[in-house]
Amino acid sequence: MPGVHPSSQSRAPADHAPVPHPTGVHATSRIRAAHNGRATTLPLLHSDGPFHLRRLKSRDGRARVNVIGAMSAPLGGDRLELAVAAEARAELEVTTAAATIALRGSTTAPATYDVRLTVGADASLNWLPQPLISTRGSTLHQSYIVELASTSRLLLREEQLLGRTAEPPGHLSTRLTVRRDGRLLLDQHTAYGGPAPAWDGPAVLGRHRAAGQLLVVHPDVAAGQEPFFIGDEPAGGYGVLAPLAGGPALLATAVAPTSAHLRRLLDTALAHALTAQG
Repeated sequence: MPGVHPSSQSRAPADHAPVPHPTGVHATSRIRAAHNGRATTLPLLHSDGPFHLRRLKSRDGRARVNVIGAMSAPLGGDRLELAVAAEARAELEVTTAAATIALRGSTTAPATYDVRLTVGADASLNWLPQPLISTRGSTLHQSYIVELASTSRLLLREEQLLGRTAEPPGHLSTRLTVRRDGRLLLDQHTAYGGPAPAWDGPAVLGRHRAAGQLLVVHPDVAAGQEPFFIGDEPAGGYGVLAPLAGGPALLATAVAPTSAHLRRLLDTALAHALTAQG
């Protein structure tokens, strides 16, 4: 299993390889982007457990990293963490090669997947993973902890697919906490699948099985934005893009029957959000 991947592309020593654990894998991967005065560099790419970090070709001055799954995860009992830092003036985009699939594994213990995002002054981070799929019998607690400076820029997309084709989901809970300049901007918790009450009722998802959100934080987001409703046909899903009270930020939330419909709704929200900057 790969370990540390610094700029020299050297491999980690054997004692950094993931060690099987009777109640799951415990792993932490780290990405750090820095600006050297001319361009954004990646002084730290530390792969661990199921996360293999691959450097991609920069685009428009933005460093890019792709997270590749090196094993099935998260499984029951796993404790996984991915820490991403974009230091002052750095521009970074992080994507994933494929969907993340939450599976039951050999134990009924829950799995945790914690994502820590830190964005420095005048820095920019795009967090754009593929969907998270909750499968039958799995239990996953996912959290995002985001720390922003007052001049940070953030684009965060989160998508969940509840069950594979004709399959009920497991239990999935997610929490997104965002602080800007030390002040709470957003703290949102969602829970789907049993034993969460009424998650598939008409007030939550109804018949839809894909849910997601898109968060845009940018100092140039114009004040006084009105909510923007997305989706003319309920069968294709619907969503809303609305401003947050605590800062120059817009949050889109959407539900849809499939991940493809959900992505279209979030793409529409992003296009509208980009016009709100200025």
